Amino acid sequence: MWWCGNASSTTHPFGQKGANPFGLYDMHGNVWEWVADWYSSSYYGSSPPMDPQGPSTGSYRVIRGGGMRYPARYCRSAVRGQAHPDIRDFEHGFRLARSL
Repeated sequence: MWWCGNASSTTHPFGQKGANPFGLYDMHGNVWEWVADWYSSSYYGSSPPMDPQGPSTGSYRVIRGGGMRYPARYCRSAVRGQAHPDIRDFEHGFRLARSL
């Protein structure tokens, strides 16, 4: 995991750290990852317990996983941040996925 303690405030190429137990690389740290959900600070208080989809509209999108300028405690998938969907910078990214 790349975090403020080892990343020198810069991004790093994919796969330089080991895979997690599921064989996935770089799930935490390095850059915040965009997810499809709209952000609402109160949504999870009343959301379904299984696979909540987030509100249907909003002003901000959810970002997860932490970034290279954050302490390790923020670099985990359970941490949910918010960012305006128009923001473009080196600290926000996304993950390509496909169904098998």
